[in-house]
Amino acid sequence: MKDAPAVGQRDAWVDYAKAIGILLVVYGHVARGVFNAGIPMDESLYRLVDSIIYSFHMPLFFFLSGIFFLQSLTRRGRGALALSKVDTILYPYILWSLIQGLVEVWLSRYTNGSTTLTEVLSLWDPRAQFWFLYALFMILMTAILVYRNASQSLLLGVLAVSALASVFQSDIPSALHSDYVVKNFVFFACGVWLGTIKERLGMPSWHWAAVGVVAFVVAQYGFHVTLGLTHEDRGVASLLLAVVSILAVSSLCLWLARTPTRWMLALGTASMGIYVMHILAGSGARILLSRVLGIEAAWAHLLVGVLVGILLPMLALWLFERLKIPGVLAAPRWLALEGLARRWRGAV
Repeated sequence: MKDAPAVGQRDAWVDYAKAIGILLVVYGHVARGVFNAGIPMDESLYRLVDSIIYSFHMPLFFFLSGIFFLQSLTRRGRGALALSKVDTILYPYILWSLIQGLVEVWLSRYTNGSTTLTEVLSLWDPRAQFWFLYALFMILMTAILVYRNASQSLLLGVLAVSALASVFQSDIPSALHSDYVVKNFVFFACGVWLGTIKERLGMPSWHWAAVGVVAFVVAQYGFHVTLGLTHEDRGVASLLLAVVSILAVSSLCLWLARTPTRWMLALGTASMGIYVMHILAGSGARILLSRVLGIEAAWAHLLVGVLVGILLPMLALWLFERLKIPGVLAAPRWLALEGLARRWRGAV
């Protein structure tokens, strides 16, 4: 079984990569919250780790979102796939932007920010971590228009054009945050291309995982130390760094997923729910530690913030499932556009 894993086992690496990605997301936001709150910490180390994380963790999620795109497009068709993304991406973006925003308005005197109701209701201008769902929806709608087939010429052509757009992003005008597409479509396109060849790659040995880890360390050191750049410096170097880092994580996860563990799979499966809820959980933990318990140790805030940011959303997801509460991460049946369109076609 380990030498010839089934397709489901082969794809377990995607959940492993999501698990690693969501851990980095939660840590990054918790660390930024601790730093912005003025809690004493080593600033140089904080900035280095922050830049390493932000150099690739969100491109990793765009990459993973592209892997099964062509399969979904072939199975559902353009119209049904577009409607399904309204139900599963745009709907949770709106719902959780409003939930988190309203809570932030209510608790603004206890947090680092001063969120206004106008900002919360301006859904065309994404806030906080929800920019990713906004960007992913735009990228998916663009991909539905762009990809016509799985020919290598088309896939590589789209990849090349999107890479050029990413490198020269500062020269391309933006409207309604179309720069999200310009900056990140290249990573989605990498995932789409890999999705067409992944079955031919086989399951890599630990040697490839080790090569990936070494490549990650060398690339990050060269970018941050040798070149003295940060994740905010966009260009060829930042694009190459992100790609190398994504491939390193992928090779490691492909090896680790040969013998999947339940908690990593659970973490990867819950990544969407953790993503939309972790800011509320982590901020609440920081307020409790600092304002109620009087704890100012940065390590305690980081440890508790990450644990609460991961475990509390997972507990909430479990409760929502046990209580059969619909519409948490996707539009409920009565509102889902894909289902409404299917029933309408059946009636006609």
